[in-house]
Amino acid sequence: MVAAPGAKAAAHLVEGHGGRLAAEVLLAHGIEVVFTLSGGHLFVLYDGCVQTDVALVDTRHEQTAAFAAEGFAKVTGRPGCAALTAGPGVTNGVSALASARLAGSPMLVIGGRAPQGRWGRGSLQELDHVPIVAPVTKTAVTATPGAGIVDSLHRALLAARTPHRGPTFVDLPLDAFGPATAEIPAFDAIDAAGLAPDPDVVARVAALVGAAERPVVVAGGDVYWSGAHEELRAFAEAAALPVLANGLGRGLLAADHRLAFSRARSAALRGADLVLVAGTPLDFRLGFGAFGDAQVVHLADAPSEIGTHAAPAEAIGADLRTTLAALASAGAAPTARAEHERWIEQLRADEQRGRDAERPRLESDATPIAPSRIYGELRALLDRDAVVIGDGGDFVSYAGKYIDTFVPGSFLDPGPYGCLGTGPGYALGASRGRPGRQLVLLLGDGAIGFSLGDLDSLVRHRVDVTAIVGNNGIWGLEKHPMQALFGYDVVADLQPEARYDLVMEALGGHGELVREPGELRPALQRAFATPGPSLVNVLTDPGDAYPRSSNLA
Repeated sequence: MVAAPGAKAAAHLVEGHGGRLAAEVLLAHGIEVVFTLSGGHLFVLYDGCVQTDVALVDTRHEQTAAFAAEGFAKVTGRPGCAALTAGPGVTNGVSALASARLAGSPMLVIGGRAPQGRWGRGSLQELDHVPIVAPVTKTAVTATPGAGIVDSLHRALLAARTPHRGPTFVDLPLDAFGPATAEIPAFDAIDAAGLAPDPDVVARVAALVGAAERPVVVAGGDVYWSGAHEELRAFAEAAALPVLANGLGRGLLAADHRLAFSRARSAALRGADLVLVAGTPLDFRLGFGAFGDAQVVHLADAPSEIGTHAAPAEAIGADLRTTLAALASAGAAPTARAEHERWIEQLRADEQRGRDAERPRLESDATPIAPSRIYGELRALLDRDAVVIGDGGDFVSYAGKYIDTFVPGSFLDPGPYGCLGTGPGYALGASRGRPGRQLVLLLGDGAIGFSLGDLDSLVRHRVDVTAIVGNNGIWGLEKHPMQALFGYDVVADLQPEARYDLVMEALGGHGELVREPGELRPALQRAFATPGPSLVNVLTDPGDAYPRSSNLA
């Protein structure tokens, strides 16, 4: 019997080979599924998983296995796990590790490794993975046999779960899997707890909130990872604060909560006199922490994550759940609340104007199809708790603009690393982490090329997902800016009208091609009604460019 994730269980002795010991550690941390691609260096680990009923879910490329582990983590808030075979198996997963590192996603990657006893003689796929993955992980080690496997995996999972969270890596040499007896430690959430906030700094932040006339909160993924959904809501309600979401912060406050804003984002950040950024870095997505004349408070989950480059007025690097709970208790004086309410009403008017202004684009009958029309149709078909995954550039940017999120862990985009090819893996992980939830995968026609073969994985594992490809035949995020900068573009074209729907059909799924706006709703309805994976291939306008202002520097 596996203890519930996060629950305290008793330590216990286990006798078996190293694969069995490894699987027992995973179970002690509530991990019941491992994403992988078959490799001989991992056979003993696989046997341990079979012995302990840890599910093995295989993919067609190691990057998809690793992205599936991150996708699982993103929808559950718990660590995901991937096992990648030696050499190219591990190196194929490096982009997923880097993505998880920048997103603060807790996950463990177990690597197969050539035998230590023959190291240096040229064994098959002999490569020291640790120095390769160390820059993109919190910890990276090679395990020793027996109790060493247990200790390395347990420590790695504790590190992955401890703020600031992130991916960890453990290499298991082929000759470390021999029989042994070892104690499997229990997971105790206290061992992965963050720091306590300084009460004096909390009081100073509360005073800034009380003195501000136009405050705004930007809530990001680390609030989600901290499980601080209710504390954020309580703080916002107690002090009457408008809340904007960043990345995985979407859904922490339901999109229809009176204090949640999305269309008024620019107006809020331009007009604020105090910006509290909670659980997200002061990076390019937030103008590197510059908000005009507004004071900035940075609430991070660890001291290492405080954006000192922005010289915030106050900063806290501590457990976000505890920090936000303390700020909620402080609240705000009635006079401050009255000022905040006037500000909220102003933003609510801006929000409504934004929603009214987007309606013509969502209902556009233009041909070729405007990407916005896809979202106009999709929004009407989404469940409130649907999991929506975005894998693309311009096409997915429209999703971020038009799709409302009501439940935490329900909108997965490529994150600050901006890596394409995440989608099928995220969908596979989400299907295991949130079975039974409506699952939508949004793909640009550029992004789908990175992991097209793993449509097969979605079919084989009977993932009930509706994939929608915005197919404009170009790298839109590159083509339009390059034309604006240089007057021409190169290496920015794809095959026009590529039949990704036929690829899905050939692999055993349901596929449809859509050319006209009026065909969209019926095609999407058929896709949602069809069990297993479906792909709706929508030919969109290559001249449609997402309006953006971005900084690559």
